[in-house]
Amino acid sequence: MRLCFLVEERYRHDGMPQEVIRQLSAWGHQVDVLRPGRSLLRISDAIRAGSHDAWVLKTVSGGPGLTLLEAASAVGLTTVNDARSIRGVRDKALAAAIGRSRGLPVPTTYAAACPEALAELPESEFPLVVKPADGSSGRAVRLVESPGRLAALGPELAREGMLIAQPYVPNSGIDLKVYCVGGELYATERGSPLGPDRGVRGRRVTLSPEVAAIAAEVGAVYGLDLYGVDILLGPDGPVVVDVNDFPSFKEVPDAAARVGRAVLELARRGTTATGPGNDPVAVPVPVRVPVQMPATVGGAG
Repeated sequence: MRLCFLVEERYRHDGMPQEVIRQLSAWGHQVDVLRPGRSLLRISDAIRAGSHDAWVLKTVSGGPGLTLLEAASAVGLTTVNDARSIRGVRDKALAAAIGRSRGLPVPTTYAAACPEALAELPESEFPLVVKPADGSSGRAVRLVESPGRLAALGPELAREGMLIAQPYVPNSGIDLKVYCVGGELYATERGSPLGPDRGVRGRRVTLSPEVAAIAAEVGAVYGLDLYGVDILLGPDGPVVVDVNDFPSFKEVPDAAARVGRAVLELARRGTTATGPGNDPVAVPVPVRVPVQMPATVGGAG
């Protein structure tokens, strides 16, 4: 097969997707790599029907890679994940609206083009978790304890563009990251970016049937095949706080080979989905739940 990976400079030397690219090449597949953040691309030549069996995206939120992936999809090329589904999770305000409308346990979410607009929220909604609508990897996530603290953070928040705010969900300070690859789910615990144990090394954990069902439903709701979902275990049950279309897949055993096989299967199958919440939608790769895994210490999540 001939595959094209769109890789931003930020991920140029990261294990994901570089290890997947090396694995696919070792299996005899041709892998072309485009770096949309640094390269001058002749779009009419780079994106044309029949040029590749599939295009795969690993870029930052708001980067140019998604536009190129959407262009590939527009001429009938298979993309991993479906380009319209990626757009549905890259915008966190849109992702929250889609998730709640489809019954996922997503917190009440407010969107604001400027931090001053959040001052309209009643004090009873505090503390708030505020983050950029196009954020990723925990960037600029802030716990805002009071309206006074919101005002003090105004200049910092103003640099982040569109913001979303959600009432803080009391939790243990541990995030649960669930990865879906090749129809299997893998769970990792790690310190929350808002907790005292931020940066603590992650560990694989057993995935409960309740959380597994939610994680599988995330793929169906957003139309994703390869993805990660951040879940908090709050006082009222699991809460979905973030969805990523092509995460690090850390703690997934033999991740490069598993992700590589999944990419090849999706390339063979082709993309027919029309995006999250729309019909007709191709059925994603069936997810097998729950996946029971022994708790083992590993790298950071």
